[in-house]
Amino acid sequence: MYRYDEFDHAFVNERVAQFKDQVERRVSGDISEDAFKPLRLMNGVYLQLHAYMLRVAVPYGTLSPKQVRMLAHVARKYDRGYGHFTTRQNIQFNWPKLSDIPAILEDLASVEMHAIQTSGNCIRNVTTDQFAGAAADEIADPRPYAEILRQWSSIHPEFSFLPRKFKIAVTGAPNDRAAIQVHDIGLQLVKNDAGEIGFTVYIGGGQGRTPMIAKKVKDFLPESDLLSYTTAIMRVYNLHGRRDNKYKARIKILVHETGLNELKAQIETEWAHLKDTELKLPDEDIAAITKYFEPPKLVDRAEGWGQLAEWKKADASFATWVGQNVGPHHHPDYGTVTISLKPIGGVPGDATDAQLDLVADLAEEYGNDEVRVTHEQNLVLPHVALADLEPLYRVLAAHGLATGNAGLVTDIIACPGLDYCALANARSIPVAQEISNRFGDDARQQKIGDLKIKISGCINACGHHHVGHIGILGVEKKGAELYQLTLGGSADENTSIGNITGPGFEPDKITDAIETVVDTYLDLRTNDDEAFIDAYRRVGMEPFKEALYGKRKLA
Repeated sequence: MYRYDEFDHAFVNERVAQFKDQVERRVSGDISEDAFKPLRLMNGVYLQLHAYMLRVAVPYGTLSPKQVRMLAHVARKYDRGYGHFTTRQNIQFNWPKLSDIPAILEDLASVEMHAIQTSGNCIRNVTTDQFAGAAADEIADPRPYAEILRQWSSIHPEFSFLPRKFKIAVTGAPNDRAAIQVHDIGLQLVKNDAGEIGFTVYIGGGQGRTPMIAKKVKDFLPESDLLSYTTAIMRVYNLHGRRDNKYKARIKILVHETGLNELKAQIETEWAHLKDTELKLPDEDIAAITKYFEPPKLVDRAEGWGQLAEWKKADASFATWVGQNVGPHHHPDYGTVTISLKPIGGVPGDATDAQLDLVADLAEEYGNDEVRVTHEQNLVLPHVALADLEPLYRVLAAHGLATGNAGLVTDIIACPGLDYCALANARSIPVAQEISNRFGDDARQQKIGDLKIKISGCINACGHHHVGHIGILGVEKKGAELYQLTLGGSADENTSIGNITGPGFEPDKITDAIETVVDTYLDLRTNDDEAFIDAYRRVGMEPFKEALYGKRKLA
């Protein structure tokens, strides 16, 4: 795991002191809220519906137990006893007092954490696969490259005031778990015929008001050219990205309006001036950063195979949990464990201070001192011996963290919505809770199988509804909440944007509409193994539209 160097410590501490002075001037009334706004945004502080909100960076979703305990401390001392994990692999605290935020940032800095560049028109937190460094299908650990990008992009003098916020994701596996094709820049680690590591590069993906799938601009970029090529992309975007209309300011619009071939030519022209400069990454620098991410020294635990079979046979709930929440590890005696933050009827992504403390303890006892945050708002212990799964499960179950629903219908992504967010048009959390309760039966969830529901409370799409197998968008119509339904979205290596079914549904009818969609799917699938997204792609929208609205033709 990366440790701060001298520069990191000095930089973060100086920023905390600077922001402390700015907060004191705001609280005393020496500066107005309008003048304070750009200052607070540079430090991850938003003004929500009811209070200020602090968004804390979790670079590439990796945390140490010490850092998790600090998050628990912040939730307990400065908030209302919980935090909310986001689709950017960060955590948000929704109720801090403005006067307390400098103290929070000081506490975070003591464990090498901060809130810089979690907001504003800059390069945001670089995200990656939650199973990085552990997954059985991984080509290489993407986190060293995410860390290189973090260091390069932090308060970059050229890219701190971009036309709009900018998001980068990196995946190290052919099975994309980082949603790279709905990012401004998506990087997929690959090997060429010579066995050398490099990247397939995508640009111009995004959700929001105008959802678009990223376009490939480079089949193979050598790892040494990562920063020079990324800089070339950023320079072209910074120069030509629209600043006259924030709704058209993202790089996806530049790709669309300029055309991929022309924009690619501009990037290549800019890159020609950069590729052989100091931006070329030396092998020794890559090796030095990679060393921070050396995997733990895992001892063989072959006894786990027999024990696991016996435990699963004896306990159906445990067997379900293992089947859904434990994934393959590159070491055969280990697994990756997803800790669901989606209890039936709960608030997706919320974790209490007590639960955070518990996860930190379990990471030390069973997880080789690492915790990951997923963009699907869950937590992960990436290195757990199969022989430790049963005792780990027992502790999780005793504290409400053993819901075996990863990837199932109740593993819902949801933004905070109108309960917190000043931008939202509708509530997300109550809808997620109602759907979770409706489909919460284990047997029913297993029958439905892999199905991703994603909910956003406004068109900004923080809940990733565009790429949900079933997506729900809250809108406002004549002063009332309404929910628009989309089907067929996906954020994996076969990325697709969902299609709107037709007219929206009122709050008391949206869960019934979801049930209609699910029942229609179960009736039309060819066998129990055909997943929802595969069935939808086979039959199209029409059967679902007819089930939802009847046979009348709808636009």
